[in-house]
Amino acid sequence: MTTGPQVITCKAAVLRKVGEPLQVEEIQVDPPKSSEIRLKMLCASMCHTDILCCNGLPVPLFPRIPGHEGVGVIESVGENVKDLKEGDIVMPLYLGECGECLNCSSGRTNLCHKYPLAFTGLMPDGTSRMSVGGEIIYHHFSCSTWCEYLVIDSNYAVKVDPRVSLPHASFLCCGFTTGYGSAFKETTLDKGSSVAVIGLGAVGLGAVKGAQMQGATKIIGIDINDLKEEKAKAFGMTDFINPKSSDKSVSELIKEATGGLGVDVVFECTGVPALLNEAIEGSKVGLGTVVFIGAGLQTSGEIKYIPLLCGRAVKGSIFGGVRTRSDLPKIIEKCVNKEIDLDQLISHEVSLDEINKAFEYMKQPSSVKVVIKF
Repeated sequence: MTTGPQVITCKAAVLRKVGEPLQVEEIQVDPPKSSEIRLKMLCASMCHTDILCCNGLPVPLFPRIPGHEGVGVIESVGENVKDLKEGDIVMPLYLGECGECLNCSSGRTNLCHKYPLAFTGLMPDGTSRMSVGGEIIYHHFSCSTWCEYLVIDSNYAVKVDPRVSLPHASFLCCGFTTGYGSAFKETTLDKGSSVAVIGLGAVGLGAVKGAQMQGATKIIGIDINDLKEEKAKAFGMTDFINPKSSDKSVSELIKEATGGLGVDVVFECTGVPALLNEAIEGSKVGLGTVVFIGAGLQTSGEIKYIPLLCGRAVKGSIFGGVRTRSDLPKIIEKCVNKEIDLDQLISHEVSLDEINKAFEYMKQPSSVKVVIKF
């Protein structure tokens, strides 16, 4: 008699080639191995990084199941999983935290050596848990959330307070947390600080909220979409700039709004190469800090070094510097306590079968986050 978890056949959104629509296919999901858990997905969402994945960035691995934001319930656990059990609600993440490696013990970065960001499309043991008729399917980072069931190493999962709504938990897996965390993990914002946020998607709105909660009093939001103004104000933005309404550069507009000085901190959330230098020059000479958060389809750009010689500091960031076990539960708690309300982020909902509609919704001016319900 066979006991224990068995292979599950379920539906998933599979990408087989760059430029092609996703196909909702029946796939096989293996049981979890020793330190792994298998989740039944409850909710997922779409992030611009998923669009990069579908364009073959950073590594073109196909067939692949995209998705790295979501929340699910544990269906089964491996024999060596200690802190999680069947029935727990968890967020599958793309970073882990061992607490012991050089980076973790430093407390200064969230890039763990033992549980790093994975670009191989495979589990830590070099294999996949997903297949179609024996053909392996690559994971997106460590998870692949556009699937009814998924397997993830338990060290990449964080338990969620069931009082947090499912879409909100999904948003905290990447987008909003990336921006929010950058305001308190990647830079020092004193009370009364001035801030500029370039790009007001979910990441940018997170940076706006994080800056507000850190005590910034002038928070300039910059976006070419006027519809973003109202949403950004709901998260704490004080000033809005649409660069299309002026023939001046973004950095000039920032300085114009700050008496010529620039701001204390600029959060660049678009990944557009031309805006990286604008972000640097929009920060204060001698004191300014720039945090690069966004990722775009263009993977290279020239940074002008002369503005950096004027005392500015530049920091790159992933997941806003947030440590998955030490910091993320505190952000979840703020959502439980209604200090952070993420309802404003939800703009569209689709089923898994409608996954290609989600890409069309992402192009709409009113779009912020597309929720995928299972």
